[in-house]
Amino acid sequence: MPHSFGYRARTRHMFKRGFKEHGAIKLSTYIIPYRVGDIVDIKANAAQQKGMPHKYYHGRTGIVYNVTPRAVGVIINKIVGNRYIEKRVNIRVEHIRHSRCRQEFLDRVKSNHEAHREAKEKGERINLRRVPRLPRESRTVSAKDNLPQTVVPVPYETTI
Repeated sequence: MPHSFGYRARTRHMFKRGFKEHGAIKLSTYIIPYRVGDIVDIKANAAQQKGMPHKYYHGRTGIVYNVTPRAVGVIINKIVGNRYIEKRVNIRVEHIRHSRCRQEFLDRVKSNHEAHREAKEKGERINLRRVPRLPRESRTVSAKDNLPQTVVPVPYETTI
């Protein structure tokens, strides 16, 4: 049998649905609003073959540049040789989801703003930068509490 180089070649595990996620696509998938500039993750859904992205884009993150009634246009950077090429891919909404890659940053911006506002009301300066975790404090282990123990194997005995 000849070797297959089809559009979905070597995607047996890549496009499979997750545990207890088989069957019809949930209707909530279709009512999620996407706007130009949103960051989205591409994860192909095998239950819908229309508008499915190529296997290369599965698991990639891109930015929405166009929104149509059933699909969105996504810009993805693809490494070709020694350079990045900006690819514009049209993907149906079943195959994308909002990315949470910036959520930690947005939460930090919000908390920093609140802390800055409170510090300004009190009239003091506050450091809002992330500080690396310092090394642990030094300590001395006492010898009287931690005596060395000798570990020996237990001899084998039968119960017959």
